Amino acid sequence: MAFIQCNFRSNVLNLWASMDVILPQPAPGTRRGERKLPVLWLLHGLSDDHTIWQRRTSIERYVEPLNLAVVMPAVDRSFYTDMAQGNRYWSFIADELPVVARSFFPLSARREDNFVAGLSMGGYGAFKLAFRHPTRFAAAASLSGALRDFAEDAAASNDPAWVAELARVFGDLDKFAGSDNDVYALAERLARSKGPVPKLHQCCGTEDFLYADNVRFRAHAEALGLPLTYEEGPGEHEWGYWDEMIQRVLAWLPLAAE
Repeated sequence: MAFIQCNFRSNVLNLWASMDVILPQPAPGTRRGERKLPVLWLLHGLSDDHTIWQRRTSIERYVEPLNLAVVMPAVDRSFYTDMAQGNRYWSFIADELPVVARSFFPLSARREDNFVAGLSMGGYGAFKLAFRHPTRFAAAASLSGALRDFAEDAAASNDPAWVAELARVFGDLDKFAGSDNDVYALAERLARSKGPVPKLHQCCGTEDFLYADNVRFRAHAEALGLPLTYEEGPGEHEWGYWDEMIQRVLAWLPLAAE
C-alpha cells in the first residue's frame, strides 16, 4: 500500500486543499492492469480533518487485501455544504475533488466502483452525496451520522454559539426543511426517482448522543423502502466503535471480484 499526502490549489475554494490517499500497489514484478481502482471516499467528522482516519483507525491495514483506494479530503466544519458564510465545500467535494483525484491517481469513475462513507458530520455528508448523486455511487455508509433536522436542532439548543455556527453553515434555518441539505427530503426524492438507488449502510452506538436521530432516520428510510442495512449495539461517539464498524462497512461494500 502507498500512503500519499496531497495539497493542491482548489479553484472552487480559492485556497490550498488537502487530502490523504491510500493506494494499493501492484505485486512486485507485475504491472497494474488496465482496469482503474475502485475507490472509497472516506469523510471526517466535525472536529477532525483529512488525517483522522489514518491516525485513529487501522484503515490502511483493513483495505490492504481489498485492492481498494481510499480518498480522505478535508472540508473544515462545513457539513459538506456550500456555506452561507464560508467556503463552497459542497461544490468542492461533489464536483472538483473527483476530477482532481482522478487526474492524480488511477481511480475508476464507474458507478459500481465508487463508494462513500463517513462518521458523524461525515456520515451526514456521505448520505447527502449518495442521495444527490445516486448515479455516481454504488453504496454509501453512515457511521454515527448527524442525520438530523438542523433547524429543529437549532430551535432546541441552549447553546448560542452552536446555533450561530449552524446559521453560518446552512443560512436561514427556517428554509432548511426540504432543501438540498435536508437528508430526510433527499431520501424522499431518491425513493421517488426512477434511477439507480445506492445501497445504504447505517450504524450507531446505543449510548451515542446521536442514537435517537439515527433511529428516527432508520424508520424514515425503511418507510420509504430504501435498501438500508442497519446495525446498532453498545457504543458511544468514539473511535473504538468506529474502528470496529469501518471493518464491517468494508466487508459489506459491493466490491467487484477481481
